[in-house]
Amino acid sequence: MCAYYQSRGIELGPLLPASDLDLASSKGKLVLCPPSALHDKWSRRFAKVVVGMASGWMQIRARAKQKGIELPLIISDHADWFELTDTLLEVHPNEVWITHGREEALLYYATQKAFKAQALNLLGYDEEDD
Repeated sequence: MCAYYQSRGIELGPLLPASDLDLASSKGKLVLCPPSALHDKWSRRFAKVVVGMASGWMQIRARAKQKGIELPLIISDHADWFELTDTLLEVHPNEVWITHGREEALLYYATQKAFKAQALNLLGYDEEDD
């Protein structure tokens, strides 16, 4: 994904795999990872870690506290309705797989616009687990 952004002229700065960092070289660095990686062996080697999370759910203090988040960043990871529908019309994909949110609404819209679409109904990936 980073290579794609860079190919579009968006400079992200130097990017290194976190697995290449040792304790000394990790001081003061920002390490981005999915929440599940916080429990992996490689992430436990870092000292004085401040755990942050970017999600619209972070506006709920109890949710941040429950997950042990010290630095809640209130940023929604969802596209708005018009962003989604405009993207469909611009990209015109061969198939649309809908995995999140109110699947039935986007499924209805996509099929009305003659897109082959399906809701994946992924178990365990509802809005509560963001």
